[in-house]
Amino acid sequence: MDYLSNIIFAVILIAGVGYFVRNIKKLIRNIKLGHDIDTSDNKNQRWKSMARIALGQSKMVVRPVAGFLHIIVYVGFVIINIEVLEIIIDGLFGTHRVGLKVLPESVYGFLIGCFEVLAVLVLVSVIVFWLRRNVINLKRFLSSEMKGWPKNDGNIILYFEVVLMCLFLVMNATDITFQNMNAGNVVSQFISPLFGDNSDTLHLIERSAWWLHIIGILIFLNYLYFSKHLHILLAFPNTYYGKLTPKGQFNNLEAVTNEVKLMMDPNADPFAAPAEDDNAEEPAKFGASDVMDLNRIQLLNAYTCTECGRCTSECPANQTGKKLSPRKIMMDTRDRLAEVGKNIDANGGAFKDDGKQLLGDYITKEELWACTTCNACVEACPVSIDPLSIIIEMRRYLVMEESAAPMELNNMMTNIENNGAPWPYNQQDRLNWVNE
Repeated sequence: MDYLSNIIFAVILIAGVGYFVRNIKKLIRNIKLGHDIDTSDNKNQRWKSMARIALGQSKMVVRPVAGFLHIIVYVGFVIINIEVLEIIIDGLFGTHRVGLKVLPESVYGFLIGCFEVLAVLVLVSVIVFWLRRNVINLKRFLSSEMKGWPKNDGNIILYFEVVLMCLFLVMNATDITFQNMNAGNVVSQFISPLFGDNSDTLHLIERSAWWLHIIGILIFLNYLYFSKHLHILLAFPNTYYGKLTPKGQFNNLEAVTNEVKLMMDPNADPFAAPAEDDNAEEPAKFGASDVMDLNRIQLLNAYTCTECGRCTSECPANQTGKKLSPRKIMMDTRDRLAEVGKNIDANGGAFKDDGKQLLGDYITKEELWACTTCNACVEACPVSIDPLSIIIEMRRYLVMEESAAPMELNNMMTNIENNGAPWPYNQQDRLNWVNE
């Protein structure tokens, strides 16, 4: 019978981890649909950014209450799940609390005691988060893009955490051997009397909680792929590959830059052959109209978005009633990328044109042109996401591929083309103001 339970455990473990790996491979494939981008520079700075922002949660604590509670959940959940290693060993080899066999009782008791205290702190933090989302109703959780699945997703993950923490405490409280040890049961000793003193009943409850706990963790692990909480894993690579250049610095297409230089240089010969060292090639497409036109870091950004809404709450355009929400830009990009991934899966690994694209079907021109390019959203993001870069690429497509810029911008660009300046005066009349 013991061997049967070990086999069942192994099958569940392999199935859970296997499904997770399968989905992660899909995620990597989807991200690789974007253009490759060189991120081999400044490795030391990138490691420091990842350690400070993803591991150290430095940008979370800008808002102290939410930041402090998030750190509790983050640290508590990670540390408590160290015990998963013990559960896996026990499940595969039929042992019980193998940690007691390799660690002194005092050390083991201290570790489990810390886990129990953290479990209670996580429970309190999660309850506060639930109240903030469902009772206090903070404004940034009430936006139109947060209705339906996004709202439910935010709550589901909180329920998951409550259940897992409770199962952990119940498992300890009903473990007779552990309670008799009287070390480490700093919280569970107060829960234990609730289950009576019948050894058979306690053993049944303990085994049930043990199985439900590990199965719950595997379900939680696989749920991440479908949830905004994928950032638990992706925050680390996303902060490593985060933008290191000044926030006001945009990327320029070399071919376009050379054209502008030629146009602005009064001594240049427009019919001259290009210089030998000019290797700039005109891109096949200017800007981005769909997710495949974006780069891999931007697609990683989309999957990493936590939907916390800090970007949108800081956006001046959004604050003045404009349609733009940087959070929605990232959510739309992720949703379109997921749709493209399903399309590829359904068509044997090749994308079949579905007549849709990110621009128009998900993100409107009105949203794009509402942006002031102030970088407030980039500064506010706790995991180094850059919504502005996607907005700029889609604007570039509208201007350079569709000539669909707003009238004011078209007038300015026409003036630059004709007069070499944004004002409607030809070059001979520029200095007329001196005579006045």
